[in-house]
Amino acid sequence: MNINRRQFIKIASAGAALGASGSFAFGESMLNVPSYLKEYEALYARDPRQAALAWFKEAESGLFIHYGLYSLLEGHYQGKHSRPAEWVMKQCNVPLAEYEQLADRFTAEKFDADFITDMALGAGMKYINITTRHHDSFCLWDTKVSDFKSTNSPAKRDLVAELAEQSRQKGLGLCLYYSHGRDWRHPHGPESLFPAAEVDYQKYVDFMSAQMTELLTNYGPIAAIWLDGIGGARNTQKQAGGRDVLKTQELYDRIRSLQPQVLISYKQGYLGTEDFMAPERHWKGKSVKPLEICDTLQGHSWGYDSADEGHHRKPNEIMKMLADAKAMPANLLLNTGPLPDGSIHPDDVKTLKAVGQRLRKGVT
Repeated sequence: MNINRRQFIKIASAGAALGASGSFAFGESMLNVPSYLKEYEALYARDPRQAALAWFKEAESGLFIHYGLYSLLEGHYQGKHSRPAEWVMKQCNVPLAEYEQLADRFTAEKFDADFITDMALGAGMKYINITTRHHDSFCLWDTKVSDFKSTNSPAKRDLVAELAEQSRQKGLGLCLYYSHGRDWRHPHGPESLFPAAEVDYQKYVDFMSAQMTELLTNYGPIAAIWLDGIGGARNTQKQAGGRDVLKTQELYDRIRSLQPQVLISYKQGYLGTEDFMAPERHWKGKSVKPLEICDTLQGHSWGYDSADEGHHRKPNEIMKMLADAKAMPANLLLNTGPLPDGSIHPDDVKTLKAVGQRLRKGVT
């Protein structure tokens, strides 16, 4: 291949910016700008993280997806109702063995990454965020450090890989939710419901580091790591006499060493070294960092809750959310809780389609 001097300098600059980050999956080489950052190519060549921050500040909205074993229970267990639905394992005191057996029913037969990414694009969204591992510790990718995962269920599918491929093809940023401060199943995890006789947090730290390495090595360029469980992390630190036994900054450093453009958030901010803040719903504070507000298309829950039937948000409500977020200014991360089979609730599909139509017409 023949290249001129300008092309050589451009390639060399991009390579220097990327450093030793490793190659990306799905055909993205070290010298290629991630598809969601194509419009920031010049800045990316100089500073991948600054390019990602510039993109994030202009993204305006993204799609949040809460899907896992909790979706199968629809917020209910033995006559008890969990609000939010994704907390059913803890709030309804589901025995561990019984909860684990839900994996035998996890088929995800109608989870369609192609449809989901098209739906997000149609609604004017620039990124997608999926719960790779919620507080129940069930993983939606083919992790090698746990057998509690979607690839071991009847689904036999790596849902993170499917979304990663579709996002790359369509120029969407892929953000990965990961429960850091709570793991109800891990015997050495924070706020474990089934703790070991002698909890060793280092074992959980090693577990998280291994999983983060998988997520940032095998799934192409990742736009953000979106950590959750800040209350659990704070409680754990308090119980440890103020020591951060979860070694959070070490995890941040590991994340940034694996992919230089990846952004980090941890709700309203845990250490202060995060790249953006991501509080929930009706947060009214101020932030000197880029801001994202998350809310849900259901009345209350993030994971699917059958009790919210007939109470999903309408287009007018979403348009107001978008306007309120823009005025802050902040991005809006809007959540949908797929049905047990992985399909998107028809009410949410209808609402997002209407929102996209109104945005394209300039109707508020």
